[in-house]
Amino acid sequence: MPSGPEVNGHTAARILAVANQKGGVGKTTTTINLATALAAVGRRVLVIDLDPQANATTGLGLDHNKVLLTSYELLIENVSLEELITDTVVPGLKLVPTSVDLAGAEVELVNEESREFRLRSKLSGHLDEFDYVLIDCPPALGLLTVNALVAADAVLVPLQCEYYALEGMSHLVRTIERIRRGFNPTLEIQGVVLTMYDRRNNLCGMIADDVRGAFGDKVYQTIIPRNVRVSEAPSHGKPVLLYDITCAGSHAYAHLASEVLKRERMLQS
Repeated sequence: MPSGPEVNGHTAARILAVANQKGGVGKTTTTINLATALAAVGRRVLVIDLDPQANATTGLGLDHNKVLLTSYELLIENVSLEELITDTVVPGLKLVPTSVDLAGAEVELVNEESREFRLRSKLSGHLDEFDYVLIDCPPALGLLTVNALVAADAVLVPLQCEYYALEGMSHLVRTIERIRRGFNPTLEIQGVVLTMYDRRNNLCGMIADDVRGAFGDKVYQTIIPRNVRVSEAPSHGKPVLLYDITCAGSHAYAHLASEVLKRERMLQS
């Protein structure tokens, strides 16, 4: 089973930050459905909702208005990771939820010492029971995303098949390079997943070709299609793999999980 380095005799989880500074690209959808697919094949998975919109929290069946302890307390208060981990609608998948309060953390962290390392320090030594941790980042390259990138082993980038995709990706790549130089020298791009693909739209095919030309093998073969059932699932508080396992979106995320695990095995070999 792919995993991170050993810490104190235990195998640490692999931490993947799911990030793209552009909103509406399927970042949260990818986070919760990839996590669900990994849990379905027996991996022990934790999702950390680090986006103040709290879509990963509601998408996994929790009401963010009723959650008492969140990732805000993890970053700002003296609250341990263990106090925050909660069950979800997905067997084997745990969550650190969030709420809109997390938006305040961006401001409160500005003057804190070692502000970029706050999440890493809270996770260090506390992930032995998990194989994978997926961090759902906000659609901005501020301190919350920086904390996720500093804590992560690798970045998974959902990239919408639309005109400005490559321009946005170039900003993220520069940010990853800065994080690597300044804070996390082992950070890497685990992969780029093309999302919201419409086979009827010739532009989608052209964008997909351009992304593969620019990033080569970093781009997963799996492409996530535009799919009504994927769009409907969050309103029911479920990942699409629970909402409708037979739809094209569910099949795509199952294939993506298989590809992620294969790539992880190659990285660890």
